[in-house]
Amino acid sequence: MPPNTLTLTRPLVLVGMMGAGKTAIGGALARKLGVQFLDSDEELVRAADRSIAEIFERDGEGFFRARETEVISRLLDGVPAVLSTGGGAFLSEVNRKLINTKGISVWLQADLPLLWSRVRHKTTRPLLRTDDPLATLTEIFNARTPIYAHAQLSVEARPEYSIDDMADKVIQTLKDANYLKETDT
Repeated sequence: MPPNTLTLTRPLVLVGMMGAGKTAIGGALARKLGVQFLDSDEELVRAADRSIAEIFERDGEGFFRARETEVISRLLDGVPAVLSTGGGAFLSEVNRKLINTKGISVWLQADLPLLWSRVRHKTTRPLLRTDDPLATLTEIFNARTPIYAHAQLSVEARPEYSIDDMADKVIQTLKDANYLKETDT
């Protein structure tokens, strides 16, 4: 008897704070599920031919968010894939509706100390370019957490989990919620 494989039937969209691991875990998930990995921030950077920080600086956050919605909508219309979104993408009601209608949203739920340990030395986070980046991150975390709770599923991130551990936890959560179809190979 051939082994069973798991098939993603809708796009899987990872949401959560900066530093939650959406990109790293998304890549591992895509490999394990045999689908393409897409990153909405990378797609946006490619389309604009400038970094996110440059887009924020030159055109402002409003412009960035509008382009982000366009990119997410386009990516959700493709074949089932794993999609990593920017930390602010799920804040938009339009994006939440798009994601929860066309895909499966999974909140990578990381606590503030874990997030801070991952982002504190990064210079690529435009929202943290403040006099007190920890206070800024705390404020963002407190404002966004109730909105991320609107994701269809959530998986807790822990410091001791490897990227593969987290990918496996997401896959188990998808199985438990019947979002993966098992097929014979």
